[in-house]
Amino acid sequence: MGCVSLLLVLVCAVSVCAVRGLDKLNMCMDAKHHKTEPGQEGALYSQCSPWSSNACCRANTTEEAHADNSNLYNFNWNHCGIMADRCKKHFIQDTCFYECSPHLGPWIQQVDQSWRKERILDVPLCLEDCETWFSDCRDSFTCKQDWHTGWDWTEGINKCPAGATCRTFAEVFVSAKTMCEVIWSNSYRYTTLKKSSGRCMQLWFEGPTNPNLEVARSYLNHAPSQAIAMATTLLLPLLLSLLHAGISF
Repeated sequence: MGCVSLLLVLVCAVSVCAVRGLDKLNMCMDAKHHKTEPGQEGALYSQCSPWSSNACCRANTTEEAHADNSNLYNFNWNHCGIMADRCKKHFIQDTCFYECSPHLGPWIQQVDQSWRKERILDVPLCLEDCETWFSDCRDSFTCKQDWHTGWDWTEGINKCPAGATCRTFAEVFVSAKTMCEVIWSNSYRYTTLKKSSGRCMQLWFEGPTNPNLEVARSYLNHAPSQAIAMATTLLLPLLLSLLHAGISF
């Protein structure tokens, strides 16, 4: 009976930790340009404006997000010639999503990087967003798959590394899945879920209500049951073996 009681205590503790994770529904990651806490920003620029009612970004950040050579990270979209406007708008929206979103808590991970202490990992993007992004960029040019690493920064902006060849997105990435998942080191996860499912995050949305809040909530609501199941799976064999060995509590 002592082992059973201990198991229940441990499972309950894991459940409490999972419930405490509910504060992840409204938070900002610890990164270069993010605010400490999300809040209203009435003057967000252009494509970032949907986040105005509750944002992790400031107005000046959103203006820089729309620049070809943004001071945010000195990243040049035109590293293989002029990027088509229909393609660039997706990268601007991607930047708005990353900098402004207050509902990315379920996917925030700690990292040890000079420019940020947290990042997002495997955020499930809606099918429409990934496919349209790739379709609009397939004829634009780049020289790398993973844009987080491997650039030549000797002149202060990203340039293609020695030996890299500029090719179309269609040639470099081949598919929307590869592009969405690889381009930012698995920050995003490609899904076949549509926006109507309520189970995927939307880069693009309109109106005063951010649909990603309910998506984040649905993922967090599964966390307690998953934590309990994992605790039971891991701890029960251990406790049964201790009981079999005659160890009492």
